Amino acid sequence: MPLPRLATYSVKDATKYGAVVDGGLVDLSARYAKDYPTLREVIAAGKLISLAEEAAGRAPDHALTEITWLPPVPAPEKIICIGVNYPDRNAEYKDGQDAPKYPSMFMRSPRSFVGHDTPLVRPRASAQLDYEGEIVLVIGKQGRHIPESAALDHVAALTLCNEGSVRDWLRHAKFNVTQGKNFDSSGSLGPWLVPYTSESQIADIRLTTHVNGELRQDDRTSRLMFSFRYLVNYISTFATLVPGDIIVTGTPTGAGARFDPPRYLKPGDVVEVEAEGIGRLRNGVVDEA
Repeated sequence: MPLPRLATYSVKDATKYGAVVDGGLVDLSARYAKDYPTLREVIAAGKLISLAEEAAGRAPDHALTEITWLPPVPAPEKIICIGVNYPDRNAEYKDGQDAPKYPSMFMRSPRSFVGHDTPLVRPRASAQLDYEGEIVLVIGKQGRHIPESAALDHVAALTLCNEGSVRDWLRHAKFNVTQGKNFDSSGSLGPWLVPYTSESQIADIRLTTHVNGELRQDDRTSRLMFSFRYLVNYISTFATLVPGDIIVTGTPTGAGARFDPPRYLKPGDVVEVEAEGIGRLRNGVVDEA
């Protein structure tokens, strides 16, 4: 039996959350918003699976054609992104450096992401919008100085990310990439949350990115340079992780900037990020109005 999937979405400008079932979504917010105003509170209470199971067998309240998908976790306190985490990706830089001792990372703002089936926005400032398919860990339990042995006990759910980047703006400053990683609506998260149940669920799964049906990125989580356990341990050394925090765990080789000539996204393109057992995140591309 497949694991339940929970989503945040809007209907007629009202933001809701629910369980994805055959034919649509069961509106859990209509039933539980008093106790859990958003999925972030559901995560904090450890109720993702029990609420989804309660929805099993119910008729959907909303057809998928009625809704707009939103990033699954509303207003996360932290979105922490890992820069280089697959070995071929490190080699792709062609700088002659060995694999890094510690992970590279940066922060993103919630406003820089859209949900599933909502277009990414290529900004006026640059034509160098690029894609990066990634697997996301969603934290479910608060912790600081979390040992690797207990790290995955703090993970509540999994989702996907297209960690869209505006390449020339990554190099505007000497040391940071913040500008190129935070253009409004340049990346996506979703479509939904899949509850995390065991390490076998993520130990060796295939992650791919297609652009207009063409396979561009393809790797497996068993090849990560910094494991999911290590990332939770390392981040919690300097920051208290809290329910709803998002860790975007790194992208494989094959982003558009690495082609010769580069193959940046343009209006009309469709990007699909897919991982076994999690789902497929799909977004078109439009120019900024």
